[in-house]
Amino acid sequence: MIYNCRKATFLIEKKQLTVLTLREKIELRIHLSGCSFCRLFQKQSIGINKMVYELFHQAVNREIRLDDDYKKKLQERIEEQLDKN
Repeated sequence: MIYNCRKATFLIEKKQLTVLTLREKIELRIHLSGCSFCRLFQKQSIGINKMVYELFHQAVNREIRLDDDYKKKLQERIEEQLDKN
């Protein structure tokens, strides 16, 4: 039985990377039924992992570039900082 949130959060993260054992699934389900903090953690963790997955997979499929105006302003800022020193 899971009696603490530390193990529950570990299982929540593990669940997203691999398959839990039957015992782990049952323990996690029982813990989540009585712990609103871990339910919220699970929801947020799934959301964050989904965003990271989408970010990396979208980055592969499209070319990421800075626009020319941003690059020009950035270059000016760098030169200003270099001139100060």
